[in-house]
Amino acid sequence: MKKSLLGFVKISALAGLALLAVSCQSTHLYSWYNYQSDYYHYLKNGDEDSLDKLIKTYEKIIAKQTAERKIVPPGIYADYGYALLEKGKAKEAKAMFAKEIELYPESEPFISAILKRFEK
Repeated sequence: MKKSLLGFVKISALAGLALLAVSCQSTHLYSWYNYQSDYYHYLKNGDEDSLDKLIKTYEKIIAKQTAERKIVPPGIYADYGYALLEKGKAKEAKAMFAKEIELYPESEPFISAILKRFEK
């Protein structure tokens, strides 16, 4: 009886460790690159250099999605469009907003509000 109980405990411990190892494995749905850092620096500094760096990060995120979903994360096209508006590139910005709505239709009310604000 002791041997079977000990065997059960060993198997349970191994199964628990295996489950823990699998659950700790990180799955990334999207590739973000330096987005968080670059966005923070842009918000902190608000200068042209940090905006240009952020725009390059947006372009990289859009061009190269290697994570599990293989599509641009929600909000990236909208953020990129907003950054382009800040640079005075309204035509390109509207194209990014349209892409955001195409991928994520639930963003349409938010995008419409942004466009109304800049059309004045």
